[in-house]
Amino acid sequence: MKRSILITLLVFFSFAVVKADEGMWLPSLIKERIGDMRNNGFKLTAKDLYDINSASLKDAIVHFGGGCTGELISPEGLLITNHHCGFGQIQSHSSIENDYLKDGFWAMSRDAELPNRGLTVRFLVRMDDITKKILSGVSNNMSETDRQEIIKVNSAKIIEEATKGNHFDARVEALYYGNQYFVFVYETFTDVRLVGAPPSSIGKFGGDTDNWMWPRHTGDFSLFRIYAGKDNKPAPYSKDNVPYKPKKYFSISTSGTNENDFTLVYGFPGRTQQYLHSEAVKYISDISNPHKIKLRSLRLDIQGEEMDASQEVRIKYASKNASVANAWKKWQGEAKGIIKMNTVNKKREFENRFSQWSSSKSAYSGVVDSLANIYKYMEPYSFVNDYHSEAINSNEIIRFAGSIQSAILRNSKMSPEVSARNIKELVERHFKDYHESIDKRSFKALLVQYEKNIPKDFQPEYFKSMLVKYGSTEKIVDHIFNTSAFASKESILSKIENGVSPDMFTNDSAMEFYLYFNDFFNKKIKPELDNFNTRLSLLYRSYMKGQMEYNKARSFYPDANSTLRITYGKVKGYSPSDAIYYKHYSTLEGIMEKDNPEIYDYDIPQKLRDVYKSKDYGRWEVNGTIPVCFVASNHTSGGNSGSPVLNADGNLIGINFDRVWEGTMSDIVYDPEICRNISLDIRYVLFIIDKIAGAGHLIEEMKLVQ
Repeated sequence: MKRSILITLLVFFSFAVVKADEGMWLPSLIKERIGDMRNNGFKLTAKDLYDINSASLKDAIVHFGGGCTGELISPEGLLITNHHCGFGQIQSHSSIENDYLKDGFWAMSRDAELPNRGLTVRFLVRMDDITKKILSGVSNNMSETDRQEIIKVNSAKIIEEATKGNHFDARVEALYYGNQYFVFVYETFTDVRLVGAPPSSIGKFGGDTDNWMWPRHTGDFSLFRIYAGKDNKPAPYSKDNVPYKPKKYFSISTSGTNENDFTLVYGFPGRTQQYLHSEAVKYISDISNPHKIKLRSLRLDIQGEEMDASQEVRIKYASKNASVANAWKKWQGEAKGIIKMNTVNKKREFENRFSQWSSSKSAYSGVVDSLANIYKYMEPYSFVNDYHSEAINSNEIIRFAGSIQSAILRNSKMSPEVSARNIKELVERHFKDYHESIDKRSFKALLVQYEKNIPKDFQPEYFKSMLVKYGSTEKIVDHIFNTSAFASKESILSKIENGVSPDMFTNDSAMEFYLYFNDFFNKKIKPELDNFNTRLSLLYRSYMKGQMEYNKARSFYPDANSTLRITYGKVKGYSPSDAIYYKHYSTLEGIMEKDNPEIYDYDIPQKLRDVYKSKDYGRWEVNGTIPVCFVASNHTSGGNSGSPVLNADGNLIGINFDRVWEGTMSDIVYDPEICRNISLDIRYVLFIIDKIAGAGHLIEEMKLVQ
């Protein structure tokens, strides 16, 4: 009896009921949390947040470009997201003559708003629990392969039903490792135009130096507008399209924030892994992240040198460099946070207790040990997978060869001339933002690491024979750049001048490298990984169900998977280490303290200096300054970039854009004492639009409230 009480107490202290700060909750089930939200200060109802019969706050939110979040802030389809979310579009319109990255862009009329090829935004129409329908025909004694086949067939039927007779699209998503299934129905718009963006010296202020850090002073926002057909439905780009009339848009609060104020983030977090086995977490922190960090450090150092030496190269690689640096820095903080929180050992302690509890339960007995064994045998294959992604396919000339090969296969039913025209478009896009020296130097640096760190048994025979033939990895790279048609725009265009045939690049050195490495990966590595992952899926489904049965007092939330979620918390400072405490907000004074024209990351526009000197802040002034950013305890992840940050009344007070570096392990383990999301204060946005951009006509579209 004493032993039973002890185990119960350990369970309680290890997994207390999830509090406001932690969790990514499904909007359709938010009524289950509304009591706790109200206890923390929220003033609206569950239907205000999510309703399929009437307009609700969900109808003001979009999945922006498939990787970020955006929100409507006017009845004329005006949308705000992060500068880094719109960075690719801003860059695509930039040139040396019109450098919108450097100088910013503001459309002073609707006609001046810029269309963006390939950019989409999706509204969630509804989400439904379809678990029973998906699992219809599934039995406990069937194989995992048979189970997945039935789920695949049932999913197709549900998607067909959800999209029949309308212009929507739908996706079926598994939650809790396949213990629950939802269908998500979307309305997608493809005519999305750039309206405004501050210069990068504001929108990316602090650059890679401040990325993931606090205090932060980054004006990370950009403005777009959704256009629709005259029936207000999605339509391809046309000059005849009109601004979209949203069902709902956010009112903007100018009251600001105080410490301990309620905050709610509503967006599309990408991926979290809160319920991972200890061995998986150990691999991430001790092996995977350190190696990936090293590989990306090599690339970033090379890109930095070349970008510093040339404005043209800086523009070409601005988006690529930011993309490489973002995960690179995040992985560093994540690994440190996992270690600092002693996460692996804490998970092992829980796993031991779970194993004790489940030893007499046939459905869960042995699941923890089985997971550990799979990770043990899976580790070398996961390691090769990391290097295949970060050291092989990250090389631009190889990735370019792969994209051409895929295009040739897609175009196989076209005439050689039509196929050549399609491929020519790929060539033009690739070389618009390409610099051979960066690619060649990076390729050499990465291939050295591949040879050094990947065991010979896991290297393609092709690669080993190339080493024998050329004597070193550097000479292999020299050979590829000296002989491949993919090394220059002129050579590839000359090659396809008279049309394209399926096998015309077979003997090209870059294509050969791509094909041999990917053939080896797809035949030797991927099948093993797929097999391991299939077995893991089965075990995690049982493990997840077992955890929920083991600890019924805990509120379990599903891991993020790029579907719409609600997270709520409070405005809070934090203490990253002994004797240090960070306040919850930053101001314009901090920007001026950092301002240093000799350092690119901290060189602000002269106009901002002038406004600061004159103190001409207008109606945006707060206690003699301008608020810039704030931190709160909302549980966010990648994909939450651009998410609306709302106050207790549901009004927009900020734009989520980052997390503090010390808390980036929150994708795996959340610590309410140190995990903080970083948001741009909406009052700084209004100040920049008004006083720096002179685009007050945009503010006139918005609804401002106290």
